[in-house]
Amino acid sequence: MYVAPAHRGTGVAAALLATAEEIVGGNGHECAWLAVVAGNARARRFYERNGWRDSGLIEYPAATGGGPVVITAHRFDKRVS
Repeated sequence: MYVAPAHRGTGVAAALLATAEEIVGGNGHECAWLAVVAGNARARRFYERNGWRDSGLIEYPAATGGGPVVITAHRFDKRVS
């Protein structure tokens, strides 16, 4: 998820995240997870403030037009049901 700088601090990111959590939980999943690039401290703080738990580093195959590229990311988990 990316929110343009002009809209940061407005609550739009938290609203989008809450809606995504509701959708995942509503589809019968107990937990959700997401990956945050290791260097993105701002995003990590945002997810932690919103109840997500940093489960540690993973090697994540990010999709690109030329095929997947493996990046080091933090895996965040949250119970959504």
